[in-house]
Amino acid sequence: MDASSHRTALLAGGAGFIGSHLADALLARGFRVICLDNLQTGRLDNLRHLEREPNFTFVEADIIEAPPAKLAGAGPAPTHVFNLACAASPPHYQADPEHTLLTCVLGTRNLLHLAQASGARFLQASTSEIYGDPQVHPQDESYWGNVNPTGPRACYDEGKRAAETLTFDFLRARRVDARIARIFNTYGPRMRADDGRVVSNVVTQALAGDDITIYGSGEQTRSFCYVDDLVEGLLRLMLHEGTLPSAVNLGNPAELMVRELVDRVVALTGTRSAVTYHPLPVDDPRRRRPDIALARRLLGWEPRVALDVGLARTVEHFAAEAERAAAAEARIGHNRRGGEREERVCGP
Repeated sequence: MDASSHRTALLAGGAGFIGSHLADALLARGFRVICLDNLQTGRLDNLRHLEREPNFTFVEADIIEAPPAKLAGAGPAPTHVFNLACAASPPHYQADPEHTLLTCVLGTRNLLHLAQASGARFLQASTSEIYGDPQVHPQDESYWGNVNPTGPRACYDEGKRAAETLTFDFLRARRVDARIARIFNTYGPRMRADDGRVVSNVVTQALAGDDITIYGSGEQTRSFCYVDDLVEGLLRLMLHEGTLPSAVNLGNPAELMVRELVDRVVALTGTRSAVTYHPLPVDDPRRRRPDIALARRLLGWEPRVALDVGLARTVEHFAAEAERAAAAEARIGHNRRGGEREERVCGP
């Protein structure tokens, strides 16, 4: 992929876990990047290293609303629009289900209109959750899914399905050159410790010496794709020239039981944490594994980073975050104690 300095990427959700890595990759390829994020779940800390990057601009805004006026002054009109904006973990998207659904529907519509107005290519970040608790295994792009439309996960699952509908309607009407990535479980540095997903939960609990939580029997399966691999897939999908027959699965086809993941994290961290079992959340899928034949054929893409390598990097990230948090807490405690001493000396 050649560097293209005349290209401008509008990256909605760019302060998030995946979005911030995608921003790095776009800049490395010569793009100008305008990051749009409401910071609901994204973090400015993910972008600190880009503060002095001349080709990077951050705009705080919510895609549910009309594009802010300051977006027009952020630089040239976008040539590529990536929509990664939406809380993606159950605790976060269920905290405000109305906002989650509107982000998927109104937000996607707003970005599609923006892409149409500027003639930009559009990529919608969809999800493996559109397959629900699948009755077909592994899941390929032709499978329509098994989703509960009224359950506690529906704001996200059905929201993403509706976003796909909108995107394909714009594509069929030739209003936008669009493509859709169905993203399966992704992990790596910059995940939030509190996002409630299995990798972040298990790693942070292991590092803290807390009980490690397994929901259900632990026999349910997931596939874990390292973030660098996922970002490469997103870039290849966006920059692919030619007709795409459908949405494209991006994920790691290696299937692993949750309890096997726990065993690997325990071995990596050397933790003595106990493992506790809790009831499985409502509508939690029992099996999840992508069929990535289409991505292999059209994009020449497949994951490269082995799970143990990716987990080691992720453990290192969370360990460093824990150390920084502990140091900050120690400084606060020291300052508080110093203030108390001063008050005792100077007080009546």
